[in-house]
Order: sequence, then structure tokens, then C-alpha cells
Amino acid sequence: MGDINPFRLKISQLRALVAIADSGTFSDAALDLDLSQSAVSHAIAILEDELGVVLLNRGRQGAALTPLGEEVTAEARRLMDSLERIGQLAQQSRGLQQGTVRIAGFRSVATHILPEVIQQFRNDYPGIQVKIEEYHQSQQVEREVRQGNADIGFTYLPTTPEFTAWELLRDRYVLLLPPHSDYLKGPNTWERLVKLPLILAPPDDGCRNLIEQHFAHTHLAVKPVYEVREDSTILSMVQKGLGATIMAQLAAEPIPANLTLTELPTPLVRVIGVIQLTEALQTPPVFAFMDTLKQVWTAAQRVMQPVAGGW
Repeated sequence: MGDINPFRLKISQLRALVAIADSGTFSDAALDLDLSQSAVSHAIAILEDELGVVLLNRGRQGAALTPLGEEVTAEARRLMDSLERIGQLAQQSRGLQQGTVRIAGFRSVATHILPEVIQQFRNDYPGIQVKIEEYHQSQQVEREVRQGNADIGFTYLPTTPEFTAWELLRDRYVLLLPPHSDYLKGPNTWERLVKLPLILAPPDDGCRNLIEQHFAHTHLAVKPVYEVREDSTILSMVQKGLGATIMAQLAAEPIPANLTLTELPTPLVRVIGVIQLTEALQTPPVFAFMDTLKQVWTAAQRVMQPVAGGW
């Protein structure tokens, strides 16, 4: 008897064997496989001929596996599982060749965090689009994710239990003073700081809300001399000596070299996180983007220099 060549075996033959083992008869196996009974019988006959062994005992009550048939069937099941896994991997790959990831966030995240992530994601998945919408309030971001208009949101933590959240970084607030300023000669206190000519974002801005909440704990009210929406405009006004500002450091980057950066009397930190709606069914592109974000940001944190307040 010559050597057995397992590569001559056909998947259809092994499927027939598994189907018979599951159903107990050739006729039921044929129904399960949507084949004729003669086709199933022929497949098993060829399989046994190729192997040179008997895998099934036929009888009036149906077909029963021989001891060797049970072992071969177990291996066939593992092969079927592997083939199914191969199909799943291919399907996932096809799903990652196209699609869209929708992101809601705010300007400092879009400027300083997302570009590197998107660059890596674009290299890995060139067929997937990334759409970014910027908002001034974390509530707006959360609303977009909640309503299904965004797959991923960047907001302040903590947030509500309806979201799955991942902390990205802790961004400290700093006081930025004009060049050659003598605004804060002497002790740096909240009482002195609140009397400065402050340039801040409008009341509906998320950062302004955090600043006012912080002042409220000191029982002081902040009354800016200017309210300006864009961070870059605020920094330009501070450079011109029109006032000072309190701003999250990430939002202020790159900080103009001629401005004086001063710590606040007590630390103020915004915790920036990534959120997804817990009950949402995410697509493969969204899963892939989150994986890329975590990989890129984890690598970036290894080389970041620590700052007061923590990142």
C-alpha cells in the first residue's frame, strides 16, 4: 500500500463526514448540505478510498463513526473551524478597505493629537475616510455621539455612564502674560489674578466653563475685559499687551516665545478622554481607528516630558 497524500483530500469530503456525524444518516446529511444523497455517499466513498480506512459503519439505523472515524471527524471539525476563521479574517479585511470614521472633538485635540493618528491610520487603511467636526462645548460632542452622528468623541472626563470612556491626557491650565508685564509683581493669588484685564473665551465655551467653576470655589467672579472665541486671536491680543489669559496649555501650543507663562495659584486641569456610545454597534473601521489612536498615543506618551498638573 502506497503512502497517503492528505493534500488530495477535498474539503467537500470532510464536510460530508462532519455532517453525517452530526445528523446520523446520509439522507439527513444530504439535506443539511443541500446535496443529493448519492453525492454525499460518493464523497465518503472517495474519502475512505483515499485514506484506505473505514470511517463509517453503515446499517439500517443509519451511520456510526468507527473509532478512527471519530478521530478523523474531530480533526475535520478543527479544519472547518480554521476555514471559517479564514473567512472571517477576509471579511474583516474587506470591511477595512472602505468606510468612514466620524469624529467629534474640539480644536486643540484636532490640532495637536489627531494629525499624527490620522497619518498612521491613513498609511494602514488608505481606503477609509476620516471626518472631523469641531465643537466648543463638551456637551455638544457628547450629543453628537449620543445621537449617532459621530462614532468617536473627544470630551472632558468624567462623563455620563452611557459612554465607554478612555482617558487620553490631563491638560493643565496656565496664566499667560504679555511681554514685559508687571501684572503679577508680588504673590500670585486668585484675588490678584481676578483683577487682571483678562481675555477669555465666551461663556458658552467649555474651557471658560471650567475656569468659572474653578473661580467659584474661591468665591470670586471672573469678569473678562474681552471675550474672544479663537485661541490664536486671544494669544495675539495678549502679545499686544491688551490683557492676560488663562488657557489650557494644549490649546495655547505653540506658546509665543515672548509671552510669560505662569502657574495658577492652585492647579486647574482638564481631563481629556475618548468616548464611544456603549450600546452602539461599531464598524471595523471604528475599531481600527481606536486601535491606531491607542498605539500612537501610547508611543507618544513614552517620549513626552512631564509637566506640572500631569499629562
